[in-house]
Amino acid sequence: MKLIIGSKNPTKIQAVENIFPGNEVISVDVPSDVNAQPFSDEETRKGAINRATHSLEKTPDAIGVGLEGGVMYVEEQLFLCNWGAIVTKDNQIITASGARIALPQEIDDQLKQGYELGDVMDRYANKQGVRKNEGAIGIFTSDFVSRQEMFTHVVKLLRGQWEYFT
Repeated sequence: MKLIIGSKNPTKIQAVENIFPGNEVISVDVPSDVNAQPFSDEETRKGAINRATHSLEKTPDAIGVGLEGGVMYVEEQLFLCNWGAIVTKDNQIITASGARIALPQEIDDQLKQGYELGDVMDRYANKQGVRKNEGAIGIFTSDFVSRQEMFTHVVKLLRGQWEYFT
C-alpha cells in the first residue's frame, strides 16, 4: 500500500511510518489552505483534511494523510491541539484528534501578535527546530510526550478507523 503524507516534517513522516510499517510512505509538500497558525479545532482539522486531499491529488492510487498542529481556546485558556486525516481514493474522509495541553499566557500573547507556534517555541526554549523535533508538547511535558509520539497517537486512531470502516 502507498501512503502520501502532505508534509516534509520528519516528526509527521515518522508517525505515519510507525503505524504503517512495511508500506510505502511518500512525503510531499502541499498547502493546508488554512492560516499558518490555525487558531481553532475546526481550522486545524480543516488543515489536516486539506493536506490529505492535496496529497492524494498528486498520487491518486494512494491514501492521502494530513497532520496539522494548531491551538484552540477552552474558555480563556489556550491549548495545543492536533488533528489528522486520511482521505481514500474514493473520497472517504476519516479524521481524529489527539492530546491537548494548556499553553502559558506568554505563548498566547505572542501568537495573538501573528507569530507561529514553532517560531515562538524556538525563542521560548532557546532552541532551533522545535517543530521538527520535540515540539511544544515535548517542551511543556519535559519530554514525556514528543511531537512524534503525539502524531503517532493520532495516526493510530486514523488507522484503526480506516480498518474498521473499509
